[in-house]
Amino acid sequence: MLILNASQVRQTLPMPAAVEAMKRAFLAISAGEVDMPLRSHLNLAGGRGTTLVMPAHVVSSDTDSLAVKIVSVIGDNPRRGLPRIIATVLVINPETGEPIAVIEGTTVTAIRTAAASAAATDALARPDSQTLAVIGAGVQAREHIAAIHCVRDIRQTYLVARDRAQAERLIEDMSAVDPAIRDITICESSDEAVAQADVVCTVTTSADPVFSPDAIRSGTHINAVGSYQPHTVEIPGETVKAARVFVDHRPSALEEAGDLIVPLESGLIDASHILGEVGEVLAGSIVGRRSASDVTLFKSVGCAAEDCLAASEVLDRAKALGIGEETTLI
Repeated sequence: MLILNASQVRQTLPMPAAVEAMKRAFLAISAGEVDMPLRSHLNLAGGRGTTLVMPAHVVSSDTDSLAVKIVSVIGDNPRRGLPRIIATVLVINPETGEPIAVIEGTTVTAIRTAAASAAATDALARPDSQTLAVIGAGVQAREHIAAIHCVRDIRQTYLVARDRAQAERLIEDMSAVDPAIRDITICESSDEAVAQADVVCTVTTSADPVFSPDAIRSGTHINAVGSYQPHTVEIPGETVKAARVFVDHRPSALEEAGDLIVPLESGLIDASHILGEVGEVLAGSIVGRRSASDVTLFKSVGCAAEDCLAASEVLDRAKALGIGEETTLI
């Protein structure tokens, strides 16, 4: 069994490869090549947070991959100097049931979540998109800026954060890591950022909409990432109603995505307003963007198949590079 830590995950899962892995995951989901029960939620005593269990088996023309991710979301962790999200991915031999790898999953989650947004952006955003708005300044903000730059020629990024110092640190860190990512401007409000953006990524922990519906201009593509529970929303219901809406996995979205569940329950939209999965757009079986003026919305709650194929990519590259610590359990 191979054990891979965070730095080794980052070494073996470069963002361009992660984006392609997420496209394969989307295609597999929509082709019915995935056995993926809805994830289990365990609410921790005292409201400390949630632990999620996410299994998936992906069998397609180019893979037979089985993995389980266990991820905990603990709101107080940043005050302890720990990530808010901590995860581990167990990769299993689908023929024998033997564990073949334990992979640090926090980094997998960070990269694959942003890569999924980038894959959806590539499928749905205008090809000439050049401006990006990111609402939030945590780990997912960093990863989304890097990911969207992989699929569009972004010339200007507008960043919004409750903590300006955190936003300034993000800009400093990103310029040191990738000088090609340039021209990031901190905005005073979400509406200011969104009004200038061709692509918008919401990556917050907010329970309420993070911008005004009239701030979105025609032709914008939105990646809604932060909300993953039925009662929390980042996107105004009016924006959802006005947009062409796509998801990563319809059953998961209908179970967990507050951005869709809340307007569904209020009668603002009905189920037919969710036009389909991004995998169907990638496969050409449904139409994504129809015109340059469409507003498109990708709502992601994160799927185990995405973790499974990201972990498969990590494991293949780790074997090729000869990295990781070998051990045995059996």
